[in-house]
Amino acid sequence: MKNIVIGSGPAGRLGSLELGKLGEDVTLIEKNHIAGTCLNEGCMVVCALTDITKFIDSANRFNNYGFIKSQLDISYEKIVEKIVETQEKLRHLNQMENESFGNNIIYGEAAIDGDNVKVNGESFEYDNLLIATGAHPFIPDIEGSEYGLTNKDILKIDKVPEKLNIIGGGIIACEIANIYSTLGSEVNVLARSSFLKEIGENARKYILEQIIPDVNVYENTNIKQAFKNKVLTDDDKELEGVPFFATGRVPNSEIADGIVELNNDRTIKVNEMMKTNVENIYAAGDVTGGYQLTPVARMEGITAARNMAGYANKVSYSCIPQTLSLNTEVSFVRNEKSQCSEDDKATIGIPGIAGPHAFWKILTGDTGYTEVEFDKKNNKINRINSISPSSTSDVAYLSYLMRMDYDLDDYGEFLEIHPSTDSNYKIIKNMWL
Repeated sequence: MKNIVIGSGPAGRLGSLELGKLGEDVTLIEKNHIAGTCLNEGCMVVCALTDITKFIDSANRFNNYGFIKSQLDISYEKIVEKIVETQEKLRHLNQMENESFGNNIIYGEAAIDGDNVKVNGESFEYDNLLIATGAHPFIPDIEGSEYGLTNKDILKIDKVPEKLNIIGGGIIACEIANIYSTLGSEVNVLARSSFLKEIGENARKYILEQIIPDVNVYENTNIKQAFKNKVLTDDDKELEGVPFFATGRVPNSEIADGIVELNNDRTIKVNEMMKTNVENIYAAGDVTGGYQLTPVARMEGITAARNMAGYANKVSYSCIPQTLSLNTEVSFVRNEKSQCSEDDKATIGIPGIAGPHAFWKILTGDTGYTEVEFDKKNNKINRINSISPSSTSDVAYLSYLMRMDYDLDDYGEFLEIHPSTDSNYKIIKNMWL
C-alpha cells in the first residue's frame, strides 16, 4: 500500500520510519528541514544553549570557590554557528536513517487533492495519509506584535539582548529566561496568570529562588503594546527590553481544512488510533493538540503508522513525564487517573543530595529538591516533582512504574547506579518502603 507522510518532525519522522520497518511503501514530504521544530527551532536548540549556560554556571561556581581562576569570553555568534553546523549533520543522519528503510523523501510544500498529494508540480496517489505538520508560535493580537521574537528567531539574532521581556508564563518562557539571564541579559517574565502553574508550589519556589534568581517575574500581567525595545503593560507600566513571545503554539492545520474534521481550536480531531474522521487519513504530533512534547509526538506517529500498516494500536496519555531544561533540570509527572482521596495522600519532600554534577553544589545548598506524593492505601505514586541533575532519567522510569500501575513493593529490588538515581532511591526505598 502507498503511504504518504506530510511533515518530518518527531511524529512524521518516526511514523515514516515505523512504516518503513514494517515493509510499507512510504513517501515522506517535508516543507523545510527534516526533523521539524524539535531539531531546527525548538527543544534541541534550547538544550544546546542550556549546555552552554550549565557550563557558565559551573565556571562561576568554581571561580567563587577559588580553586579555578578563569574569565569566560562568550561568543553568541560562534555558539549559533556551531548549533547550525550540528543541525546540518543531524539532518543528514536523519535523512540517511529514513532512506535506509527504502523511504522516499521529497522536499516541498504539499497540498491534499482527494486521494492525491501534490508537491513541486507532481501528484502522488496514496492509500493512507499521515498529516504531521506540527505547529508554529502563537503571536498575541496586540499592537506592535511584529517586533516580538519567538523560538524561531533564536538562531537569527546576532548577539545576546541587553534586556529581554519574555511574554508567557509556561515552560518555554522559563527555559528562555534561564538561557538569556545566564548569558547576561536583564530578563523580565510577564505571565498572564501564574508562572509555572504546571508544577508544584515548592518546586516553583525553588526555581525562582535558586535557579533563576536574577529573573524578574510579573504575574497576572497582560501586554498592551510591544515596541522594538520595550513593552507596555495593561497598567501602563513600561519595561525596557526586546519582546519575546512564549505564548503557546498554533497548529499547522490549514492543509487539512475542509478535508478532515477539526476541533474548535483548529487542531485536527483524531481518535486513540490517531485516525481522523476520514477512513484512510491519520494525524499525529502538535497538529492534533494535546501534549506538545517530542516523545508524545513520536508515540503518536508510531501509533498512526502501525494502524496504517494494519496492526491495530492505541495511544495512551497516562502519566506523561515532562521536564524544564534549566541549569538544574526540573522534571515532573502526575497520575491523572488516580482515585486517591485526600486522607490517603502522603507527601515526602527532601532537598537534593549529592548526585551527578551535584557534589559541588552542596557548599551553597542548591542541590535541588524532590517531592513525591504517595497513595498510602494502594502503595502507589501519585505525583513527582524533582529538581536534580538526574531528574530527567529518574522521573522517566518512575513514570513507567506509574503508567504500568505497579505497586511500590515492585521497586524494592531496583538497583540504582550511584550516584545517578540516589534522590528517588532515598525517598522511595529508604523513606517510604
